[in-house]
Amino acid sequence: MSSSTPGTSNFNRANQPASIFGDRHWYDFVQPCLDGASIMASLVTVKLFARGHVDEAAWAMGLIAVIVFSLSSQLTGLQGRDRRHGVDNEIVSLISTWTLTVLVLALVAFATRYGEMFSRSVMFAWVAMSPALIGLTRMCLRIVQVGLLRRGIGTRKVAIAGWNPLGQRTRLNIENEPSLGFSFAGFYDDRSISRLQAELSKEENAELHVDVPESADDESTPQLQGTLQELTAAARAGEVGTVLVTLPMRAEKRIRSLLDELSDTTASVYIVPDFFVFELLHSRWTQVGGLPAVSVFENPLFGIDGTAKRIADLAIAITGLIAISIPMALIAIAVKLSSPGPVFFRQRRYGLDGQEIRVWKFRSMRACDDGPVVKQATQNDPRITRVGSILRKTSLDELPQLFNVIEGSMSLVGPRPHASAHNEQYRGLIRGYMMRHKVKPGITGLAQVSGCRGETETLDKMQKRVEFDHQYIRTWSLALDLRILVRTLFVVWKQPEAY
Repeated sequence: MSSSTPGTSNFNRANQPASIFGDRHWYDFVQPCLDGASIMASLVTVKLFARGHVDEAAWAMGLIAVIVFSLSSQLTGLQGRDRRHGVDNEIVSLISTWTLTVLVLALVAFATRYGEMFSRSVMFAWVAMSPALIGLTRMCLRIVQVGLLRRGIGTRKVAIAGWNPLGQRTRLNIENEPSLGFSFAGFYDDRSISRLQAELSKEENAELHVDVPESADDESTPQLQGTLQELTAAARAGEVGTVLVTLPMRAEKRIRSLLDELSDTTASVYIVPDFFVFELLHSRWTQVGGLPAVSVFENPLFGIDGTAKRIADLAIAITGLIAISIPMALIAIAVKLSSPGPVFFRQRRYGLDGQEIRVWKFRSMRACDDGPVVKQATQNDPRITRVGSILRKTSLDELPQLFNVIEGSMSLVGPRPHASAHNEQYRGLIRGYMMRHKVKPGITGLAQVSGCRGETETLDKMQKRVEFDHQYIRTWSLALDLRILVRTLFVVWKQPEAY
């Protein structure tokens, strides 16, 4: 099960074959239909208002837009996204999807001259009206869905086999997400209260905020409904429609026995493996010669995801270089005149899969450390030049890394690359440190826009930065990259931590 607790394991649902909570839910079928209807309705409305009729060209353009929007929504994660991510993330994904759709339509119109059949006023009105109408219908559908679930319509009773930390986390996920459509029916376990108290009281499970029952009749926490045998009886009687088995994987005999009993019922049964004891990184289900397997450490950028990110990197980096070519030339002149030494500084750092890369920067110091020992910049560091101080505070010294993005050794967004000497220092001090190199390093990253920018003079600061890097890899999406890029523009101008 996924967890919302920082630093704990988390399955990225976008890379799983299906979610047991949202699989084949009516909401997931109705929503794409409403999206398509909103696109067509907005075009029809605009055409009727402007021309008084809807011609065949408009119907064809609307149909193309619906198809492109549907395909783009799979790329951006708008369709089938985990609804726990909130309304704000859904709005960003909606805007990204519609923007991509409009770009494709513009390309089609340019290549076929189809756009000549539409006036600019009609196209602009349609482009503005469609996402607003899509957002409105999504909001209405969400309200209807939540209202039905609160009235118990469409919910399924779910029981958890195993009163343990994993079972408690599963219960919290169910109760915190009414949109999952589950009604919690209670825990079932054969173990005594004393054993359950001992397990739930372990210090490493304190972050679950779980109250330990004093007895089986304690009403301060969800009741233990009975034994595993009684769970089977409840499933046979139709009192429980879904069973989530959270027994530890080491209890293989108990699990096998329970599954044998439940096979004689019509209940849906799922095993929730206790993988959260590992530091999972963008885990996904796969097959090895037909046998199911789950990745523990993996790169999230497979197939079309990696291609989409690379195309976005190239498009933005090339456009950015063209736009800032003159400012970069002026910065280069200022660096050269401010102190003796080269304009650019290339430092060895770790890239994708820990391979060494050379990162471009405008030189901001009189010294260019690139050996086995690299001293981090500190406040009022005498090595920093006067021009370099301005460049570092505004992050303008990072602009040449656009060349790294174009050549493919870096991305616009990703974990910031540290000097190789720092990597060797921290990889033995911070658990999972090298996992941040499962993706390309970035010019900016989630850690940098979340307050972890500047000197990491303590181990705790570096630990926090690594946690944000792991979070970025687990939850990666193009929409997340876009949000980080936008936030970066504000962060670099108002945060004083960089020097």
